[in-house]
Amino acid sequence: MKITQEADYALRIILFLCQTSSEQRIEARVISETQNIPLRFSLKILRKLTKKNLVKSFRGVNGGYMINKNSKDITLKEVVEAIDGPIYVNRCLYDKEYCNRRKTNKCTIHQALANVQKVVHQELQKVTFEDLLKEKE
Repeated sequence: MKITQEADYALRIILFLCQTSSEQRIEARVISETQNIPLRFSLKILRKLTKKNLVKSFRGVNGGYMINKNSKDITLKEVVEAIDGPIYVNRCLYDKEYCNRRKTNKCTIHQALANVQKVVHQELQKVTFEDLLKEKE
């Protein structure tokens, strides 16, 4: 399992938006510059975050982006999955046809990896952006 650079950028964007006023709209250019993310990549990420209702987007002269949820209600897992999709430690855990043994439910290795995956999900679900904001203080 690898969290992509895109998901890493999304985490930084969400944290940045959580730090701003809930009424303040931030231009994509400002987000891009302050987070040191290429503008085109920022726009792509912001579209995905908007589609998952983590961010609101506004068009026009007073357009921009703002966080759409309370920071205590957004987890690391939610943001990573908004960008990368479901988190899997091994492909056979989500695609039984991929398992060359065709015994996903009985394979000792796959069961061990499923346990690891469960822990990863739990840990990512435990950390909220409110927690991250408190750490910055």
